[in-house]
Amino acid sequence: MIAITDRKINEYMMRLSFEGDPLLLEMEKIGRENDFPIVDRLVGRLLYLLTRLKDPRLIVELGSGYGYSAFWFAKALGRGRVVLTEYEEANIAYAKEAFRKAGLSKKAEFRVGDAVKTAAGYGKIDILFIDMDKHQYLPAIKKLLPNLNRNALVIADNTLWYGRVTEKLRDRDTLGIKKFNEYMFKNPAFFSTIVPLRDGVLIAYKVG
Repeated sequence: MIAITDRKINEYMMRLSFEGDPLLLEMEKIGRENDFPIVDRLVGRLLYLLTRLKDPRLIVELGSGYGYSAFWFAKALGRGRVVLTEYEEANIAYAKEAFRKAGLSKKAEFRVGDAVKTAAGYGKIDILFIDMDKHQYLPAIKKLLPNLNRNALVIADNTLWYGRVTEKLRDRDTLGIKKFNEYMFKNPAFFSTIVPLRDGVLIAYKVG
């Protein structure tokens, strides 16, 4: 495993990124205590910033967990909404309650079931956020490309995969991330970059 960001740099950025929202702090605590993978605060702030800049009408998440990333999206939304997709009903139930407490319920849709099948029911997606099983990233973007709006953003978490993308590993998740990254960078439909924040965040602009 390769550290994407030096520990001291990460700690410095976390000190800068003070957070006072008790619901976000509770979600971060749950993530730590249950070893549940969330994008964490530094990536959350990036999602918030991109949402404010894009001012999307529709955000669709592929893999929402208990709603941490969606919470950041919703806090930044103006007129739009974010669609959460998750297999576990208990996670969606938690997300619903957190959004209710924050007064953000009207900015969200909560869907239980297969993420890609759910997302395929939406058109003109302005931001597609991918944070699901890593081997599913490439099939997901290929399936949902026609559903993306003009000038949409695709944001994908874990695209440096703890440095495993630099190694000769053959497990399906590492191969899945590698193939996804190559597809996003080589496909002329997108202009892509990877921000080496936390575990690597791919951000792609759909050209036209």
